[in-house]
Amino acid sequence: MSDMTFILVAALAFFAIGGVGWVFAGSAGDGKARKRVGQISGGQLQRGKRHSSALDQAAQKRRQIQESLKDMEQRQRDARKKTLTLRARIQQAGLTLEPTTFWIYSGVAAVLAAVVMFFTGQNLILTFGSVIIAGLGLPRWWLGFLRGRRQKKFTQEFANSLDVIVRGVKSGLPLNECLKIISTESPEPLKSEFQILVEGIAVGVSLEDGLNRMCERMPLPELYFFTTVLVIQQKTGGNLAEALGNLSTVLRSRKMMREKIGALSSEAKSSAMIIGSLPPGVLGIVYATTPSYMSTLFTHPTGQLMLLGGATWMAIGIFVMRGMINFKI
Repeated sequence: MSDMTFILVAALAFFAIGGVGWVFAGSAGDGKARKRVGQISGGQLQRGKRHSSALDQAAQKRRQIQESLKDMEQRQRDARKKTLTLRARIQQAGLTLEPTTFWIYSGVAAVLAAVVMFFTGQNLILTFGSVIIAGLGLPRWWLGFLRGRRQKKFTQEFANSLDVIVRGVKSGLPLNECLKIISTESPEPLKSEFQILVEGIAVGVSLEDGLNRMCERMPLPELYFFTTVLVIQQKTGGNLAEALGNLSTVLRSRKMMREKIGALSSEAKSSAMIIGSLPPGVLGIVYATTPSYMSTLFTHPTGQLMLLGGATWMAIGIFVMRGMINFKI
């Protein structure tokens, strides 16, 4: 009996100790499980916070880009609406004249035209028209011709300059060094324009202000694109080489499209040149063969008025044909 009691007590003690151990082990396992669940939840929360922070940064970056684009588009619209002054036209033509000097040259041309009309015995109306054309028309036309030719040269070489910047940035050169390379190695007018930009940056002018001043001297869509890319990259960061490489591809595509349009419209341009040159050509041939037949147009007042009217209508026709065959992209 005592042995059975001893065995029963031992069994009860064993089960009691096992139960206590099981309770402590279960509570310890529950604690570890709760700790593990807390770690997982905290990690998910941290990842969620990092994800939301990344989304906020991306949204802020897009907001900055949109604001920069809106500011630059508004600035470009204001620049296009603004009437160019004579000084600005002279500067865009690449000349170093002062407006006063330009007006002096225009006055000299007007005086020469008046002297020629006076000594050839022309009437007052024809003399007045010639003075206006020589003093106001021809100098401004020549200024516009120089301005257009300079902008055309800039556009033709601008894509190559972008390639220089792309290769320099990929090789590890800073942007300012790439701009210096363009200012020393590129042909005119790129060389002089980038020299002004580099010199301005060297004395403390910001890149955005320097590019905006360059756009005032050279108001071209290609340069506006370049300014937009650099300003946005400077404010928000990004792969500058990739952005400028894409821009270079776009500019080359625009150039190819412009050349294709020029080739397709070459027949119309030739026809316009032939039609525009026929009346003065026939007049010159007839006057050279039989001067007496055409001299009345130059000496009689009615003939002079007819010449003036014919020249006016010819000019209107030439401008209309020019507007029909010129395409801008």
